[in-house]
Amino acid sequence: MARITVAHGDGIGPEIMDATLRILKAAGAQLEIDEIEVGEKLYLSGNSAGIHPESWEIIRRNKVFLKAPITTPQGGGYKSLNVSTRKFLGLFANVRPCVSLHPYVTTKHPIMDVVIVRENEEDLYAGIEHQQTDEVVQCLKLISRPGCEHIVRYAFEYARTQGRKKVTCFTKDNIMKQTDGLFHQVFDEIAAEYPEIENEHWIVDIGAAKLADTPEAFDVIVMPNLYGDILSDVAAQITGSVGLAGSANIGSECAMFEAIHGSAPRRAGQNVANPSGLLHGAILMLNHLGQFDVAERVHNAWLKTLEDGTHTYDIFTEGLSREKVGTREFADAVIANLGQEPSQLKAVRYRGDSKIQIPKYERKAPKTKELEGVDLFVHWHGTEADALAPLIQAINCDDAALSMITNRGIKVWPDGFPETFCTDHWRCRFKNPKGGMMPKERIINLLKAAEAHGIDVVKTENLYRFDGTPSYSLGQGQ
Repeated sequence: MARITVAHGDGIGPEIMDATLRILKAAGAQLEIDEIEVGEKLYLSGNSAGIHPESWEIIRRNKVFLKAPITTPQGGGYKSLNVSTRKFLGLFANVRPCVSLHPYVTTKHPIMDVVIVRENEEDLYAGIEHQQTDEVVQCLKLISRPGCEHIVRYAFEYARTQGRKKVTCFTKDNIMKQTDGLFHQVFDEIAAEYPEIENEHWIVDIGAAKLADTPEAFDVIVMPNLYGDILSDVAAQITGSVGLAGSANIGSECAMFEAIHGSAPRRAGQNVANPSGLLHGAILMLNHLGQFDVAERVHNAWLKTLEDGTHTYDIFTEGLSREKVGTREFADAVIANLGQEPSQLKAVRYRGDSKIQIPKYERKAPKTKELEGVDLFVHWHGTEADALAPLIQAINCDDAALSMITNRGIKVWPDGFPETFCTDHWRCRFKNPKGGMMPKERIINLLKAAEAHGIDVVKTENLYRFDGTPSYSLGQGQ
């Protein structure tokens, strides 16, 4: 018997959760349930987190959380409970199976069977943003070695335990050589430990095009957070419907399971919503709990229901579907099919050895770290880099001199082009003109000199060498 936490959510959430829990109970799932309240009602009562503090303790105690969709009000500083839950509980892996159900669900890709494994905690979703000048805001992209190692190893372990043959990595490391470059590097390192599993890397733009056009070329795809968020929805949609997909959010201690769609408030209370997405999240939960037989019974009964042509409005197709049903009636049909298997669609078989254990991250020996220079980001209202350079050079000193100015990443001094459009946000790079390292106190001196000369420095970034290798980006055009 497993004790889980359940949240019924907002909009269509309570209806699809009731349907899902009825199916699980009828299938013999061994569950004890603690219910908590989350979502819109709490947000609008002044709780910006959308969850009571005591509910976190229930989730952490039970370690397994089945959550229906919730509504996060727009504006007002309300924080996404999904993002908060993933980060607070260390749910580093988002797993989304995307399988075509041809011909019972309309799709242009009838043999698609792809699993997206998305990193869940970092990347641009760190949510660290600042307005730095009148015209420029920034969002920091954070990629860590522990985060990369956790998600990449999870993808390979998932492939191994599920009997899959290939893991593909998508990044944009031709542009983001430090951040996405680290993700790709770790992928290559860990792939070497799984010689029985094919591995490959694609640049994300052409990889996304290939996924949308020829998804049967892929098996398991692992990606940083943003790409994984976007492309897991794309992958689900091209199977036939985002509304059918569920996801697992897996951590070392806790896990959360959900549908990937939203709360659809316009459909609430009408008994029309399709519960399949949340049901698939629950099937992933049963596997996580080791209740493989029950997961198989539920999944195969669901497939049989689709084959029978018993469909909710969102996938109902004249001439193919036999009966349009509501949320409750669809759940009744799945329950009636428990113990049966599909005859045309492939029946599922879940493996009893599929529990994935990721070793605790072991921090590597620190590298030799040397300061080579500093970037001062300056708010300046002019438009010509050649006019800015003399103002900045006024704060030069013996071991810290202006070497480059960029604007939105592109080098504009020295030897810039007059055609380059410039905003009011300028990166001014200082390095030791003698080629040596820079004392850290020199940065403080530069900032003091900038203040004395009326130069508005809005940010600094230190330029380091790690084990002798420059570990910062060049200016575009250098």
